[in-house]
Amino acid sequence: MIRTLIVDDEPLARDGLRVRLERESDVEIIGEAGDGPGAVEAIRNLHPDLVFLDIQMPGMDGFAILEQVAAEHLPIVVFVTAHDEYALRAFDVHALDYLLKPVADDRFLESLRRARAALDAEAPAATGMRERLAEALDAQAAVATAAPATRPAVIRRFVVKERGRYLLVPAEEVAWIGAAGNYAEIHARGGAYLVRATIADLAARLDSARFARIHRSTIVQIDRIREIIPEWHGDFDVVMEDGTTLRMSRGFRDRLL
Repeated sequence: MIRTLIVDDEPLARDGLRVRLERESDVEIIGEAGDGPGAVEAIRNLHPDLVFLDIQMPGMDGFAILEQVAAEHLPIVVFVTAHDEYALRAFDVHALDYLLKPVADDRFLESLRRARAALDAEAPAATGMRERLAEALDAQAAVATAAPATRPAVIRRFVVKERGRYLLVPAEEVAWIGAAGNYAEIHARGGAYLVRATIADLAARLDSARFARIHRSTIVQIDRIREIIPEWHGDFDVVMEDGTTLRMSRGFRDRLL
């Protein structure tokens, strides 16, 4: 039996997961928690095999919960959240999977399939996943201790959604980024992907030796620029490798040139 813990501060969300899990003959729901401290206590006392873990909760978030219990017991983790901007960090700590609310039945079943495979007694995946999770949490804690609290983490890769799946796109594969309302549009691999972030936030967190902001709504990777063409009005046209032409305003030209 897969001893499973449900952690979410929304009762309806817990109900939805419970109903789905109760349909599975090899799953035993051993407990539920509705906040961070309750989740820490439940993991320490119940030692679940698998935890469906919400990220944003009262008391502490899902990542802090794992940091609290890492030295004692680390279950296999499936993050469940309504906010897709957490996907990158979820993969950084080697979560088994990442479900976006409202949770679709097929994605839930896929997560459960992965959990079964990871927990198979004949496979070392579960042990390896716990080890990687512990190492990632330790590394994040070390960085947080060593770096100033006001210094944002440099973005090394993006997690983007495409046709119901998540792709990991290294930052060096991104040609340029444009503003799209409350989102940013990542142009990479010949396609465009939306992420929930502002241009200002991305400009602060991308490697300044590789990326430059050329407009209030545009960031480019410097190595992907083919040419820069001055215009009569003082702005510039920035032509990318693929022929895309972007406007660089006078206020940002010194950052690039």
